[in-house]
Amino acid sequence: MAITIKDVARESGVNISTVSRALNNGYGVNPQTRDLVVSVASRLNYRPNRVARGLVTGRSHSMALVVSDIRNPFFAEVARGAADAARTDNCDLILCNSDLDPVRQMEYVKSLLEKRVDGILMNSVSPLSAEDQAELVECGVPIVLLNRSAASKAFSTVSADNEAGGVLAAQHLLKLGHRKIAHVTGPRQHGNLSDRTRGFVQTLEDAPRPVTPIVLHGPFNFEGGRDLSARLLAEHPETTAIFAANDVMAFGAVRTALDRGLRIPEDLSLIGFDNIEFSSIIHPPLTTIHQPKYEMGQAAVEILLRLARDKTRRTPESRVLGVELIERQSCGRRS
Repeated sequence: MAITIKDVARESGVNISTVSRALNNGYGVNPQTRDLVVSVASRLNYRPNRVARGLVTGRSHSMALVVSDIRNPFFAEVARGAADAARTDNCDLILCNSDLDPVRQMEYVKSLLEKRVDGILMNSVSPLSAEDQAELVECGVPIVLLNRSAASKAFSTVSADNEAGGVLAAQHLLKLGHRKIAHVTGPRQHGNLSDRTRGFVQTLEDAPRPVTPIVLHGPFNFEGGRDLSARLLAEHPETTAIFAANDVMAFGAVRTALDRGLRIPEDLSLIGFDNIEFSSIIHPPLTTIHQPKYEMGQAAVEILLRLARDKTRRTPESRVLGVELIERQSCGRRS
């Protein structure tokens, strides 16, 4: 049988409210009684019932992170930042993987709401429908959208400056003299990916010698990067540079280049986005746009904690974190 607060009270010779105040550093408990209660609780191996406590405080001290694809190492760093921030408030972080399925994403959200989590951090698979937005607004639990701006201002957001990242990628390829440039990315109208595409395409088209890039859309994972780049190079073998929407797609493009006997960067230059750890390990190391993944997870949970503590002042907050170009050996100069 689990030890309860009643057992600690009986063994200590005090009432339940005194035990509760002693274990929570509450008021009105003299030091000797507090030491006795703590000693008894430790000897009996008593663990507080957080569910019962949550009924009183209105908080479960648990939060959730819903990611779109747990295979993408990007989310490991985001989760680390979120988990570390949650620990500062003695909160647990629940991790859910929607596996790029918008239906599963909302099923997870509904399940988490039933578990009375204090807040949800979402890396949404696709733009939230008006129906989904209305349901989330009415749920009474703070929501922070990761790397996506919300159509409704009811949600807080944390994102990198994705459009600026696209600009940096385009400027780098132009500086190296590339003219036959392509971009492989995820589905159309995908928040952060669309912002990267916008910055990239606009910068190329506004250059002194304008370039109109080839843009291909598909799954934003390894297979998508591999298949889109294979299609690209089959239809446009003159391509000299590819900007991939994320590092995992870039790895897929590397696979395609190897399969076709192309050398990177001699035959094909490649830029990714995210700067996950593997991008510095592959050969040649990947030039990429760095976004502060750990800090994004940390910032999102900080917002959730603020909103969970003060339910009367739940003003949405948006934070945009800076990006930078990380130059490695996957891009070469064209004459």
